[in-house]
This record gives sequence, C-alpha cells and structure tokens, in this order.
Amino acid sequence: MKGIRFIHAADLHLGSPFTGVKGLQKEQWQKLKDSTLEAFDRLISYALGQQPDFVLIAGDIYDGEDRSLRAQHRFQQGMERLSKAGIPVILCHGNHDHLSGSWTRFELPDNVHSFGAEVSQIKLNIRGIEVAVAGFSYGERHIKESMVNAYPAASGGDAFHIGMLHGSLEGEKAHAVYAPFTKQQLLEKNYDYWALGHIHLRQQLHDDPPIVYPGNIQGRHRGEAGAKGFYDVELSKTAAQLTFVQTSVLQFDELIVDCSGVMHMNELLDACANGARDFAERFGPGAVKLKFVNLDAEARELVLGIPEEELLEAVRESLETMDAFMLVQGISAEKESVEAELSPLAEEIISMMDSWQLQDWKEVLKDLYRHPKGSRYLEPLGESATGDIKAAAAEKIRRGIGIGG
Repeated sequence: MKGIRFIHAADLHLGSPFTGVKGLQKEQWQKLKDSTLEAFDRLISYALGQQPDFVLIAGDIYDGEDRSLRAQHRFQQGMERLSKAGIPVILCHGNHDHLSGSWTRFELPDNVHSFGAEVSQIKLNIRGIEVAVAGFSYGERHIKESMVNAYPAASGGDAFHIGMLHGSLEGEKAHAVYAPFTKQQLLEKNYDYWALGHIHLRQQLHDDPPIVYPGNIQGRHRGEAGAKGFYDVELSKTAAQLTFVQTSVLQFDELIVDCSGVMHMNELLDACANGARDFAERFGPGAVKLKFVNLDAEARELVLGIPEEELLEAVRESLETMDAFMLVQGISAEKESVEAELSPLAEEIISMMDSWQLQDWKEVLKDLYRHPKGSRYLEPLGESATGDIKAAAAEKIRRGIGIGG
C-alpha cells in the first residue's frame, strides 16, 4: 500500500522572551534566548537530511503577535532552505501569532502554504497520491468557539485526509481553552491523521487514526520539563508509525540532589556539581531547579540557614567550570518535619492560600495580569499555574518567616 511521510511540528514559539529567569550571565542569557531558534534550525536540518514529503506546522510559529524581526528572518531562511530542497510546508497560525497582529512582513517562498482565518483545504500531489490538508489560522487571539464543524468530511478513496487544528480538547484545564473539540468530533470526519497544536505536552489522544500533539520544540520554563521536539510520521491507509525527534537545545527539569551525610557547605556544593554533571551526561545542557533530598537535621539546618539567593549564587559559581551549559533556576528542600515547626504566622498565611479558589488568585494577581506590557508574557491563570505560584510562595514563607522557636 502506498504511503506518505511527513513532519508534524507545532508551537515553535520563535522569539520567546523567557520571562521570569533571573541572575544569568550574558552568555547564559544569550544561550537561553537563542534556544527556540536553534531548536528550529535542528528541525530544518533534520528535514533536509530525511527529505519527507512535506512539513506541517500546527500554529504558534512565533511567540507574540508582533513577531520579532529576528524570529521572522530565521523562519524565512528556514523556509528558503526547504524550498531549495523541494519540500512543501503547510502551516497555520495560532493564538500567539494570530493574523490580526502587527508586524513587518517577510515574503515566504512558494513552497509554503498558509491557511487563512476560514477553514479551507490545501491539496498536494505526492508521487501521484492526493493529500488534502484541512485547517485554519486564528484571525484574532481568542477563538472560543469550536471550529470542527467547518472541516469537510473525508471523501473516501485513496486520498489522504489530514486535519490541522490549533486548539484544546474540551474539558482541558491546564491551558487556556481555544477552538475546543472532542475526540468524537474529530473521528467523525474520517481523517487519516489529526495534526494538533497548542498543548505543549507531547501526547497521542487516539491511535487509529492518530490524533497527536507533538508538544513544543523547546521548553521555555520549569512547567515544560523534559525532551521537546516533533514527530516524523510514516502514514499508510492501514498503519501509522510516529518517531519522536528531539530538538530541544536545553532541557528544563528538576534535578534531585542527594544530601545523605552532608554536614558542610563544600560537601553540599560537591553534591550539586556531581548531580549537574550526571544530568548533563544523560540529557545535555539543562535549566534545572535543584531539590535537596535525604537531609538529616544538620543538613537541613545548613540549607535553611542561608538566604536562598546567597545559596543559589554559590551553587551557580560552583558549576561555572562545567563544559556543558547548566543553568540553576532555583532551589527547594524535601519537606519533612518542617511543616510541624512552622510559626503561627506562616501557618496562617499558607492555610489562607490553600483555601483560595481561582477567582481569589485572579483578584490577588490582577495588577500583574493587567500590566499592558508584562501581561502578554504570562500564561493564563488556571489550576496548574496557581498551583505553581502557591508552591513557590509557600517555600518563600518557610525560608523567610516559617520556622518558629
């Protein structure tokens, strides 16, 4: 049976500002700022080496609606390289890079086919095989209504039907819900493959036909941990083979540091360095949050007795001689009896935060989210975001006013 082969990528977020990362040296900041662009270059190099039939990019090519010149230029250069190799590209724009944004436009080569704001089909002929790809781009930032009904049903026959959709599974709570859909709605279209975007967690919602989120190509904060990349898809009318290809230049993650037997600061710093070297050997460059575990009373006193920023600075300096890039973003300690030793004030504050609902968090953080420039870089408030904020705030309280005595 004849088949096709294509790349399914999404959520490139070229030009991501990486807000919230502090204390970096100039070289470290440049490495972080360039990571989405370098990840994109890896995608292009892979495509040139493997020569797939075409490339799909399912939304959020750029991180912002104003589309930085540098990011657009890098994308245009990548498309030119694919054009010279004769590889078609089909793309749609998502909520971050919607069509109503203001930007200086770059002309893309003829191999690039981009969807407009209305659902339509783009057709390719691959070695005599017809491929019909249906999709749309966000005409504005917020598309709250379902768009699936506008997708044409597959006509049957030997043609391959693919749907591109930048949106959310109905009921999804981790991200802002845009262009919602249900699996049943997608299955009723009888497509051979659904190329999804918007959710940055790599996942396959259905096997036959495949309904797939490839995730983003480069993590941008601790909430986007692990390897990032895209799928190389081989598709026939009877089977699908998906191969994950990693593009992430550096990996966001939590790094566990075993503090068994640690009594002195030099021992703690050595444990951090050993953990960082092991991480780099397994995963390459990283942006990590250290978590100290197996602390006895002396080790816990050592860790909690030093201001977090001072300890963080010392850890970063101890890793400067490493060959691999390793950015330490923060530090936490495994919870033990500290909870029982909280001062009354700390207990009261943490208990109050535990009782807050989403609306309470919105009220507390409203000034931050209403800021005309800063708010655009913040993830929408949801259960995941407020959980992270609460955990970080509780840790600060424990370090600051938490221990009674």
